[in-house]
Amino acid sequence: MSSNYSLVDGSKLIVEALVQSGVEAFVSYPITPANWINQYASQRFPTMTFAPDEISVAQWIAGLSSTGKLAATATSFPGFALMVESLNMSFMMELPMVIVLAQRLGPSTGSATVGAQGDLLLLNSFISGGYNIPVFSISNLQDCWTVTEKAVHTAVTLRTPVVLLTSKEMIMTSRSIDLTSLPELKKAEYDFYKGSEPYIPYDSDEKLVPPFLPLTSNEHQVRINSSTHDDSGTIKKATKAALGNTIRLHNKIQRRVSEYLMYEYDSSVDNQLLIVSYDITAEATREAVRQLRESGVNVSGLYIKTIIPFAKELMEIINKYENVIFAEENLTGILVKMIYGNNTPKNVFKVNKIGSMISPTEIIKEAERCLQAC
Repeated sequence: MSSNYSLVDGSKLIVEALVQSGVEAFVSYPITPANWINQYASQRFPTMTFAPDEISVAQWIAGLSSTGKLAATATSFPGFALMVESLNMSFMMELPMVIVLAQRLGPSTGSATVGAQGDLLLLNSFISGGYNIPVFSISNLQDCWTVTEKAVHTAVTLRTPVVLLTSKEMIMTSRSIDLTSLPELKKAEYDFYKGSEPYIPYDSDEKLVPPFLPLTSNEHQVRINSSTHDDSGTIKKATKAALGNTIRLHNKIQRRVSEYLMYEYDSSVDNQLLIVSYDITAEATREAVRQLRESGVNVSGLYIKTIIPFAKELMEIINKYENVIFAEENLTGILVKMIYGNNTPKNVFKVNKIGSMISPTEIIKEAERCLQAC
């Protein structure tokens, strides 16, 4: 097969991957740095609508999803903050959708043109009660294609909102890529209810995910509910059936994480040093690992692509190493805080920065300092 190199940005690849993976509708409210995704979406999606605000965006994609039309949107922190209540609603109603979240420098509305990795802790707890939804993180240009496909399939398979986490640098910087190296994508397929008995909208089996029917069904009554409800979708409060249904929402995300877990593990010959990163900083980490190895340092790299829930498989890798460095573009070390809380182990080190991207040199210096101290 001949090569076909082109200059593309991550926005184009994400939009095309969403379409080819089965997303039919896109709802847009313009916000930097997600504007290019919105622009390309207007050229590619069969259904494209512009909402008056971000709250409407989240409501409209829920409405589209409830009719069986898989929908997506793209935003950044200020827009996502306005969507939180509606996304909680969609989580409870078990409506699949994809939200592309392009991170920017905070606090508040931050800087729209300075990238950062600042939204992870918010995403780890924004569903009321501490529930998780799957959050995927794009670590290079190829991930814009393959991780996007996984996000779409996970949304449909688990009947849940999914966040695709990225950054300005990933989606607005044009880079060369061999388009023939991108695999063919498959459209996500709904598990539709096919029985002749009355449809029980939240009745599930050992997979913990009920079969789906859109509100447009002409054969069965379909009831969706964002309040605490039992299997039938009827509002209940502290009944065993209703609380059991709510617990199931947590379990279906946590117990099936291995099915949608994605990461890249580049291991060395020993377990002396591991560098962990995600999103745009993974690119700098890959280069730092390469240069350290050229200088004779045995170092491993772990690049996380399914970042929430944080899977036990990732902890098993991290715990094998004598020393671990987490590189992420924020001030406080958000991934470290998400994993360890306020009790960071003594063998865990951080490379953090705001206002500009972390360079391979900065990661290399921390690795050398760490090895000298140990």
